[in-house]
Amino acid sequence: MSSTFGDVFRITTFGESHCKGVGAIVDGCPPGMSLVESDIQPQLDRRRPGQSAVSTDRNEKDQVVIQSGTEFGKTLGTPISLFVPNKDQKPGDYSEMANIPRPSHADYTYQMKYGIKASSGGGRSSARETIGRVCSGAIAEKFLSEQYGVEIVAWVSSVSDIIAEEPNVLALTRKEVDQTIIRCPNQEAAANMVALIKKVKAEKDSVGGVVTCVCRNVPVGLGEPVFNKLEAKIAQAMLSIPASKGFEIGSGFGGTLMKGSQHNDPFTLKGDKLGTSSNNSGGIQGGISNGEPIIFRIAFKPPATIGQQQHTADFDGKETILEAKGRHDPCIVSRAVPIVESMAALVLADCVLHQRTRQ
Repeated sequence: MSSTFGDVFRITTFGESHCKGVGAIVDGCPPGMSLVESDIQPQLDRRRPGQSAVSTDRNEKDQVVIQSGTEFGKTLGTPISLFVPNKDQKPGDYSEMANIPRPSHADYTYQMKYGIKASSGGGRSSARETIGRVCSGAIAEKFLSEQYGVEIVAWVSSVSDIIAEEPNVLALTRKEVDQTIIRCPNQEAAANMVALIKKVKAEKDSVGGVVTCVCRNVPVGLGEPVFNKLEAKIAQAMLSIPASKGFEIGSGFGGTLMKGSQHNDPFTLKGDKLGTSSNNSGGIQGGISNGEPIIFRIAFKPPATIGQQQHTADFDGKETILEAKGRHDPCIVSRAVPIVESMAALVLADCVLHQRTRQ
């Protein structure tokens, strides 16, 4: 099982949804950077369960502890150990599902691949494993912000067929995003999204959506053609997030409806540097960052675990009815926002440090 991500700025995450705790080991963080728990906690607070009416009812405080790799609030250049205890576990909620693979969940594939699976929750396939990503991503983002002024902001752009107007991606802030519990900066669309999710939750069902992310002030030259193109690394990062089902960057699939004369991004002088007058490329050309904002979107499916009765089969092939117990998100996009930001930060930090080896 691969639980390690990155080459130079490298993380290894650990833990399951109902074990004693989850976390990560961060290796490759430069020494001398200020780092305390309060640098990490805000993103964990945005990710944690039980925070609103549109998330799971599981109530975890998700307080991170830095166990190693710092002294007197400074990074040492040694591995940083991060730990978050699980407090509100209820493994008994899953006893009735031990022999029934949940439709569209990882229960069946984990059992077939490893010959065993975590009987409570989804184990490593649970979104609880993303805590290690968010902790690590907060460190990567602090490094990028302090060294290069990089800004990363994600938001919910759609839930089901409710699509919000695109905000001003050059100026949007997390404060604006967090003004609604669904993390959509468009107030009208957000209200409709929340109403739909509450309705779906009451029906013991679930719904999907799209998260959009912008990365601003990214240095020119990140990315390694041919097989380690920057958009390829971002795509891998995003599609590794639980429940992700689609990825597009810049014009994405919409670009197929345009002609080259419409899609091309003409160069223009911006201050003392070249830039582009449009950004259909999404900030990346030839697999290398061009200095324009990097903009991409991730599609998330409806969460697989729902409380409605579903006709399915158990591991022995016997037909049965599954009515899932436990506490699960009716829609994961609002809590996916900081996860998307964290994975983007991990990719960019790794690429920045890789580029430094060329200098």
